[in-house]
Amino acid sequence: MFEHHCLEKWVIINSGLDKMGKNPVSLKVSVVIPVFNEDQFLEELVRRVIASKIAYEILIIDDASTDQTPKIIEKIIKKYPIIEAITLPKNKGKGNAIHQGIAKASGEIILIQDADLEYDPQEYPKLLKPIQDDLADVVYGSRFLGGARRPILFWNMVANKILTFVANILYNNILSDIETGYKVFRVKLIKDIPLRANRFDFEPEFTAKVLKRKMRIYEVPIAFNPRDYSQGKKIKMWDAVVALWTIVKYRFVD
Repeated sequence: MFEHHCLEKWVIINSGLDKMGKNPVSLKVSVVIPVFNEDQFLEELVRRVIASKIAYEILIIDDASTDQTPKIIEKIIKKYPIIEAITLPKNKGKGNAIHQGIAKASGEIILIQDADLEYDPQEYPKLLKPIQDDLADVVYGSRFLGGARRPILFWNMVANKILTFVANILYNNILSDIETGYKVFRVKLIKDIPLRANRFDFEPEFTAKVLKRKMRIYEVPIAFNPRDYSQGKKIKMWDAVVALWTIVKYRFVD
């Protein structure tokens, strides 16, 4: 069903060294990169992930891209043979690609990384620290807690604020950004959760089911460099309607 470009795992024993020569991240982190038609950004994104020296493994899930993304992936694998890529035969959406990554990951922690350059892998140590310090089971990188960001797409922000507000009311919480693409979590706690959303509704479904299970969620501020639709941004306002329904639905069913 899948095309496995490479089965070799990337293991870095002394990755992410700090100024004292110690590894600040002692966890085995699987970076899962869902990708669909991102030939403009993918190669640079992978370079940044590798430069972070945090990943235990990198899994690229190609959601049946129709641009030059498959060729870029082949090029990346030749350059970095330690990366594993999975090509899905049919486009089903970001959520489905993430499901495949979760099922395949062998690390202790999964870090979801969008394939564009909106989110910077330099944030990895900050995202992982609450889990490493045993303060959290799930970490969200929030775009609304004071981190640097490029100020565009007002209505996207409004939709996100509304979704987060509704989620906080329904689940009695005070999250600031449920739609963030940076979600980090302990694999053993998530693999048994029935996640069904195949598209952008993965974000609210994941949040709803984590909150219902009373998992420890921690938010950290991140820098954010959003792209506009001329640069290939894919989420639409209709996705906000679906997300709102998802948040409400999973309050009452699982």
